[in-house]
Amino acid sequence: MYIIVGLGNPGKEYDNTRHNIGFDVVDRLADRENIAVLEKKHKAVIGKGYVAGKKCILAKPQTFMNLSGESVRELVDYYKADPERELLVISDDVSLEPGQLRVRKKGSAGGHNGLKNIIARLGTENFIRIRMGVGEKPKGYDLADYVLGHFSKDERSTMDEAAERASEAIRMIIMQDAEAAMNAFNKKAAK
Repeated sequence: MYIIVGLGNPGKEYDNTRHNIGFDVVDRLADRENIAVLEKKHKAVIGKGYVAGKKCILAKPQTFMNLSGESVRELVDYYKADPERELLVISDDVSLEPGQLRVRKKGSAGGHNGLKNIIARLGTENFIRIRMGVGEKPKGYDLADYVLGHFSKDERSTMDEAAERASEAIRMIIMQDAEAAMNAFNKKAAK
């Protein structure tokens, strides 16, 4: 069973923000696979169903970004999942161009507080993650203000396309493996 976790912040005021792109990907995948993500459990809103023929839990932690590991730890423990093989985490990344994807099997938090908390709670950096490029913050901007800022109309269109590609990458990871998805999706976004 796979646990697919999209990172973000709960609450309407955070909808359509850069930090919530993980929630957007889970929503896109849920729509595509006809999975209702409505059940409140494990400090998250979750849905159970099948992605690419495999049983999956889709989750959007409700702990706020910096405490995402609390929810992820509960999910991994409850479903007895192996984080290295059965956990997928989707997060925003300011070091990637808007719409660019980066699939990794392991790695550091790269300054991302949600990933940092997950790594601390799990005690390992070895889990699959999909980092979604949201672009570098403009000079003079506070990082928190930037990632909590809303997408422009043009950016939203780019990010919707990226969320669709990310859901395809998730399907490929499940059907094949992370290596296949890395080879297919770790390219610069088309301009």
